[in-house]
Amino acid sequence: MVLRKHIAQTLLERAHPAQTASAIFTEKVVHKPLHLRPTSPDPTSQDSRAQRRLQRIRKQEKSKRQKKVKPLSAKEKRVQGIYDLPVDARKYEIYVPLHRMWLGYIWEILGVEEGQSVCITAQGKGSILASADYHGARVSVVKSRCAGMVGLEGIVVRDTKFTFQIITRKDELKTIPKKYTVFRFEIPQTKGTNDGDEELLNARKNTPQLPNLVFELHGSQFENRAPDRATKKFKQKHLTDL
Repeated sequence: MVLRKHIAQTLLERAHPAQTASAIFTEKVVHKPLHLRPTSPDPTSQDSRAQRRLQRIRKQEKSKRQKKVKPLSAKEKRVQGIYDLPVDARKYEIYVPLHRMWLGYIWEILGVEEGQSVCITAQGKGSILASADYHGARVSVVKSRCAGMVGLEGIVVRDTKFTFQIITRKDELKTIPKKYTVFRFEIPQTKGTNDGDEELLNARKNTPQLPNLVFELHGSQFENRAPDRATKKFKQKHLTDL
């Protein structure tokens, strides 16, 4: 059996003398050190255990990210009617208790006490009224560029950035834009003047009734969401569009 020369040795003999080519082949090819790396780490080592644990955690996090449900966009919410008020919930009587709760809330933040006449000015309580929450307030439209909206009155069921949604006494849901609209709301200074408190009202017929506090909101200067108004600082300024 004839032994064939290594191809590297054949190429070296073409470029160098036979003795030199043999020495180079022996040094560089035959006696070349071969560094081997283990195919798997030692299963008993702590480093390999920590590495496997880290790989397992990363794999779990990756699977969680892939399974995470993306939130609906604003357009998808509008199409699906997420925030639409159901027809069976468009009843004025349903929101009368909410209006009573709102009166207690507004009395508290304005410092109104029963039976005591108070004077509320824009300099003293204007910033409080501007940052208040009006879900449950009974408002009426006194001025608007749309003549058909003037005179509408109802309880606010939704306060968005650009609109008020109210339920009227006729159980109708009305959406009123804030821009170029002036809203009016009244706050009684005596408890028992709200709807539904007939017994308490009859018991106080002989006592003098204090006039209601009347306020007007200019919607063009009120285009903020309720959570945003709670943290916003309002400053008094001249209104040029009145």
